[in-house]
Amino acid sequence: MAQLKALLFDVDGTMAETERDGHRVAFNCAFKELGLDWEWDDALYGQLLTITGGKERLRYYLDSFNTDFEYGGDLDALIKDLHARKTKHYVAQLENSALSLRPGIERLILEAKSAGLRLAIVTTTTPANVTALVSNTLGKEALDWFECIAAGDVVPAKKPAPDIYDYCLAQMNLDAAECIVFEDSGNGVKSSLAANLPTVVTQNGYTAEDDFSGALIVLDHLGEPALPCNVIVGESLGAPYVSVAVLQDLHQKVS
Repeated sequence: MAQLKALLFDVDGTMAETERDGHRVAFNCAFKELGLDWEWDDALYGQLLTITGGKERLRYYLDSFNTDFEYGGDLDALIKDLHARKTKHYVAQLENSALSLRPGIERLILEAKSAGLRLAIVTTTTPANVTALVSNTLGKEALDWFECIAAGDVVPAKKPAPDIYDYCLAQMNLDAAECIVFEDSGNGVKSSLAANLPTVVTQNGYTAEDDFSGALIVLDHLGEPALPCNVIVGESLGAPYVSVAVLQDLHQKVS
């Protein structure tokens, strides 16, 4: 029976509700900065989230939603420029404390660290976004808590491909059976499950209708002592929030 040794966290939508009031707003700021009349509202952004990766999302928008847009220059260069500007605006939001961690994230990370579990971040967002989020919520020293930060273009194929999880496992010299992953989206779950990783889902407003088949459990969030989490799919936790003991019990059932 494999022992639980590590927790692997997705970032956007999992560690923090960054999409609606973070990345979406930052994209719109980048568009305005370049004089583009594009506006990504909540509904449109929900559709765009089916594609992982900011640059890939921009191209999908142009290919599927703004097909009349004509650009006389290098479109790849424009997308790269927009994405860089968007990242600048997003980081500025975090530096101004505009975003916070989801319930239970900080508590569980601190508990896991104290229990000797290894930690990693596995995400399609850029490294700068990860650094800004962790530094401005957990503190700059917290970046050292994560043994591996697999982010952005470290692998060519992004989620739902398993490549970034395979990369993280190789970097940490871990077997998939020794880990639990935290994800929030259908694409994230497809990615983690394709890497044979047991996965806990904390869904959000954008992902409530996603397919989480194969996940260990689906929750609304990880919970706090004064803010119990709710099980959406799966057996009762037997506790009001996700703790290391709860995770060890879940892991034992599938290992």
